[in-house]
Amino acid sequence: MLVLMDFLCNLQTEQHFADVVLSEEFLNLGIEQVCSLISSDKLTISSEEKVFEAVIAWVNHDKDVRQEFMARLMEHVRLPLLPREYLVQRVEEEALVKNSSACKDYLIEAMKYHLLPTEQRVLMKSVRTRLRTPMNLPKLMVVVGGQAPKAIRSVECYDFKEERWHQVAELPSRRCRAGMVYMAGLVFAVGGFNGSLRVRTVDSYDPVKDQWTSVANMRDRRSTLGAAVLNGLLYAVGGFDGSTGNFLSSFLHCCLSSVEAYNIKSNEWFHVAPMNTRRSSVGVGVVGGLLYAVGGYDGASRQCLSTVECYSAAANEWTYIAEMSTRRSGAGVGVLNNLLYAVGGHDGPLVRKSVEVYDPATNSWRQVADMNMCRRNAGVCAVNGLLYVVGGDDGSCNLASVEYYNPTTDKWTVVSSCMSTGRSYAGVTVIDKPL
Repeated sequence: MLVLMDFLCNLQTEQHFADVVLSEEFLNLGIEQVCSLISSDKLTISSEEKVFEAVIAWVNHDKDVRQEFMARLMEHVRLPLLPREYLVQRVEEEALVKNSSACKDYLIEAMKYHLLPTEQRVLMKSVRTRLRTPMNLPKLMVVVGGQAPKAIRSVECYDFKEERWHQVAELPSRRCRAGMVYMAGLVFAVGGFNGSLRVRTVDSYDPVKDQWTSVANMRDRRSTLGAAVLNGLLYAVGGFDGSTGNFLSSFLHCCLSSVEAYNIKSNEWFHVAPMNTRRSSVGVGVVGGLLYAVGGYDGASRQCLSTVECYSAAANEWTYIAEMSTRRSGAGVGVLNNLLYAVGGHDGPLVRKSVEVYDPATNSWRQVADMNMCRRNAGVCAVNGLLYVVGGDDGSCNLASVEYYNPTTDKWTVVSSCMSTGRSYAGVTVIDKPL
């Protein structure tokens, strides 16, 4: 019986690794337990970055005692599976790595792996080049609030296995044009518009309890913002604060360049470096340890934007990257296979069905197949190797339909089951289905 309980406990820990490492219990584990956990092939993680960050957090919790274990721990971090940018900008700059010759050797191994041609990588076999193969937990797509045509409280979920929609607990108050993320087992609805005001309130949803709870307010009011998780922090990017004033104030100063981050452990928000460009209706995504802000509207030029910039947390700095081929405000942005997708959006009155994808390795955008429908202000998420686009509007009415992109076939397919409500400006994310 004890053996079975241990097995089930280990299984739960592996499947919920991203949540477990944020807990005090993880920080108090012994070295043998940590090594056993991070060496598992079955870890359910979005990227190997989670394992590296967990190691650093564990060592820093009692640095004087634990820094001598860095080499043992890094043996189990699969550095070759990390993007080159992350290796250079995060791993190489980490003091705990710099102070260990063995850790430097693991870093060199990873860099060599990236420099080798694809066929030679196959010959470079080690446990650190082996992909993890987690047991896939069933997923739900959560669609929160939105505009239908006014701000609504409705929340519904799509069960990918059962291929059907169902309602869950409503938001505490009406909310559209909010940021949405899934972090530490909770869904966070960040800022937005309640039908009257741009807000700085934040609500979190616990799928297990089917319950919403308020957390700390942001420092700034924001609607049409971007939200993403980077290195365990929730970032709220740009948006529109709705300040009243003269003509220039309305169209320039209401669009925000400011960015703030939320620490779930301290329940506090703090500002980080602002973007180079004010952006409302901005889409964001995280690839290779960098946060990308895509397109939007800046208020100054009174035009939609094709520019894109990325944020390095290590440098606390935003840098412009290659521009998109076209201007997009209200584009859906998603990440699939370490590529950044910009989906639909609009340029003035023109609502787009076109889609382009950014490859950080080449700093370039390329076109992929168009969606079946024109969409702006739609939600985007990636699951099971597919990119889903949810709702939005086509310039004349809100959409209840959902379609997904298969990068293998370069085709879009409309999901047979629609949402109960056509909605644009809804928050969309994917969560693990509560057991």
